[in-house]
This record gives sequence, structure tokens and C-alpha cells, in this order.
Amino acid sequence: GFRHYTVDSCEFNSSKLNDIEYIYSHYYNKLEYVRFSSSVGKYVGYTEFGIKNAEKWNNGPEVISRRAEKERYCFHNVGIFTESALTKS
Repeated sequence: GFRHYTVDSCEFNSSKLNDIEYIYSHYYNKLEYVRFSSSVGKYVGYTEFGIKNAEKWNNGPEVISRRAEKERYCFHNVGIFTESALTKS
């Protein structure tokens, strides 16, 4: 069968918002075909299908809502993670 999935991730080396990168990727059969990165600020396609989707999403409301995820999703969760890790170390 064929498998499609998405992955949200936060890469960070401190709990400061400027040190956090939010990445949202779409995969099809283990091949990443499009990605949003908060460092780039837009979607980037890696396949023909991904490029078409990136163009569409970068010109629509999807890119605006995705830009807000760094603060909503990452900043909140990174703060919880670092607080938990520091209290246990």
C-alpha cells in the first residue's frame, strides 16, 4: 500500500523563540515531497507534486497559518520540555 503522513518538528538549542526552528513536512512512501520551515518562511517542494503544492500553499492562507506555528506549537512545547528536563537533571 501507499502511505502519506506529515511530521511537525521543532529544532532548538535554547528555549528562546529566535533559537527555535519549526519544520512541517509531508511524506509519501518515505519520500519528503514538500516542507515548510520557519527559517525559510514558506513551503519548498522537492518533487514535481511538491513544487505544485508549495506554489499553491505559498499563495494562500496556508502559509500564513503555518508561520504562526513556531510560536504556538514549538515555543509552548519547548518551554515545557526544557523546564521538565532541567528539574530532573
